Amino acid sequence: MKATLQHSKNLVEKATIKVTGSKSESNRLLVLQALYPQCSIANLSQSDDTVALGKGIHIEKGTVDIHHAGTAMRFLTAFFASREGREIVLTGSQRMQERPIGVLVDALKQLGADITYTKNEGFPPLLIKGKQLAQNEVSIQANVSSQYISALMLIAPSLPDGLNILLEGKVTSVPYIEMTLSLLHELGVEGHFSENTISIAPMSAGKSTTITVESDWSSASYFYSIVALSHNLSVTLHSYKRNSLQGDAALSKLYESFGVGTAFNEENATMTLSKSDGELPKSVNFNLVKTPDIAQTIAVTCFGLGMGCTLTGLHTLKIKETDRLVALKNELEKLGATISITDESLELYPRTSIQENVSIATYHDHRMAMAFAPLALRVPISILDSGVVSKSFPTFWEDLSKLGFVINFEE
Repeated sequence: MKATLQHSKNLVEKATIKVTGSKSESNRLLVLQALYPQCSIANLSQSDDTVALGKGIHIEKGTVDIHHAGTAMRFLTAFFASREGREIVLTGSQRMQERPIGVLVDALKQLGADITYTKNEGFPPLLIKGKQLAQNEVSIQANVSSQYISALMLIAPSLPDGLNILLEGKVTSVPYIEMTLSLLHELGVEGHFSENTISIAPMSAGKSTTITVESDWSSASYFYSIVALSHNLSVTLHSYKRNSLQGDAALSKLYESFGVGTAFNEENATMTLSKSDGELPKSVNFNLVKTPDIAQTIAVTCFGLGMGCTLTGLHTLKIKETDRLVALKNELEKLGATISITDESLELYPRTSIQENVSIATYHDHRMAMAFAPLALRVPISILDSGVVSKSFPTFWEDLSKLGFVINFEE
């Protein structure tokens, strides 16, 4: 379904939005809840990824299809491998079957896991025969995806002797590892992360507790972009906190470069984004190695403001729902951008105009759809396969309508 968006003369000046719970926190907590049922979860994400993981994790035997949910693929691979008696074929979409899983499978096999590739070596689908994993030490490449490391961390306290994880190379996306460790701590697990070693103690039973999921900061990025591209819009977002577990909370500092301020209200757990006057820089230079999921949003914001940017630390974007660097280049060039990419960086040059009425391809990637939508504040634009937003933010188009965007859908 195509969504055609344009700027409304009736764009509101103030709005309040409730964003779904963090997909990253929710998916981690669902695995921990399956291991320690005493844990309850509040404000769980409504995203497709979380729904897919929540359904799949309870299957004892047969096929688990997680569709496009990359986090579910990584976390469930480790979970099923450590659950004695489970026998699962874990699969997903065609794109999921092209996304590598070998680094995690090799690490699990070090622990004694029984995992077989049913099609192509190093890629899903996987035949997993769960068993008790008796080893308590594993080495894993740390520069590919932090989700591999988090997958091991989540099952670690359920292993007989816990787990020491030795990280080889420079660690990618450290905030996501720290998020996993913080959630383990909330459950009562003892664990430490120092330099290139993560040590997690065994725990037979978790404490009875309710953990409230903070709303998703990656989803908040699109409202930062909207405020940056607006003239006087103010948006209040619910269930956010200043001291967040989520790495993408760096948005509150990064978007100061685009004239967006963030005011936190600790009493009711809200934050208000507002635009300030002042001259913007001609270009920005950000290293996003800790926050790669907001790269698309930042690149589009810069383009919409006529600014240039150099974004580095983006090597993990090539193995996401699509090769996000290539996708960004393709779609921004349609709009008139001058842009160059490498395997881990993007350089966008300041522009003087934006091509109108362009149809943006999303490549089955929710973040492509949502990152480009704010450009409707500058020119009419269409988003192809607009329903893809349900992967992480099912109410996205409804929330944009609340702000006064005019959105028309057609098959």
